[in-house]
Amino acid sequence: MNGVSGRMGYRQHLVRSILAIRDQGGIELADGTKVTVKPLLVGRSAAKLADLAAKHDIEDYTTDLDAALADPRWEIYADFLVTKARASALRKAIAAGKTIYTEKPTAESVDEALELAKLAAEAGVKTGVVHDKLYLPGLQKLKRLIDSGFFGRILSVRGEFGYWVFEGDWQPAQRPSWNYRAEDGGGIIVDMFPHWNYVLENLFGGVKTVYAQAAVHIADRWDEKGEHYTATAEDAAYGVFELEGGVVAQINSSWTVRVNRDELVEFHVDGTHGSAVVGLFGAKIQPRNATPKPVWNPDLEDTHDYDADWQNVPTNDVFLNGFRQQWEEFLVSYVTETPYEFDLLAGARGVQLAAAGLQSSREGRKVELPALDI
Repeated sequence: MNGVSGRMGYRQHLVRSILAIRDQGGIELADGTKVTVKPLLVGRSAAKLADLAAKHDIEDYTTDLDAALADPRWEIYADFLVTKARASALRKAIAAGKTIYTEKPTAESVDEALELAKLAAEAGVKTGVVHDKLYLPGLQKLKRLIDSGFFGRILSVRGEFGYWVFEGDWQPAQRPSWNYRAEDGGGIIVDMFPHWNYVLENLFGGVKTVYAQAAVHIADRWDEKGEHYTATAEDAAYGVFELEGGVVAQINSSWTVRVNRDELVEFHVDGTHGSAVVGLFGAKIQPRNATPKPVWNPDLEDTHDYDADWQNVPTNDVFLNGFRQQWEEFLVSYVTETPYEFDLLAGARGVQLAAAGLQSSREGRKVELPALDI
């Protein structure tokens, strides 16, 4: 596990996924056998790794990635590094014949992401890319609605994501400063468009075109040491996506928005037979036979409670932590040698959408996304 000292690598992948699986004794397969896991921590700081290992009763850690990849005891290489460092590490893992599970974006360019997918296919290496948003309880409820035919024909999707990230002068920023420097791989398009790609293509249809407007709304920020710097990467992006099947999606992504919604991300889906609003956990619906009939009249105060017209969707299931659920599915797929759809090619499509979004913003036009294959 390379990069576990970072926030996401530590909290979601190590503690809430791999260690949770380890501590429950593994994953039980259909035949009654169990898949157990044993982590090897990899990073640059031996002191940090030693602290993590002692804190969580982990036997193995190293600062030597090459030695770890050469050791046949370790079957899977998991990557949670910053984007700029990821592609070179993935190439090493592919060359070593390791199964790969990685965060996204998988590379800094479409060509590089596609090259990694091709190298893995040629080497016969199984790969998995994190698609964590699909495992959110709210989006699992949304998928259940879609699969049941609740919406009829889906017309549109509107997404709102984001929150206010402090500039760092009078309150510390809650995101790292490299997020706001393009030269360090920052920017909300590179960060979030790969997520939107897999959410859209797995729930509504593949992305055919994108029109995006990026903005650096706040240029003056202060880093972790309290030193001023000028942001060079966008802190907000406003995107319109044309999907297969005629669905139109609009998603706003912003680190400069004050939240006035139930959750930090919400998707509003409209269909001919009904609509839904879903977030990280919640989901509410309005079928067509319970839809009110508003009449626009700016001269009279509208006292109708539109929120009351929506019905909450029951949970009906026990949802695991999304990162852990995907880890379990990937590990079972690895052990049983079954196909896994969220692979490096799927990751390349996410990189492609981010690149197309940046191109669209630069050129002020809609950009088409050709099909990728290996």
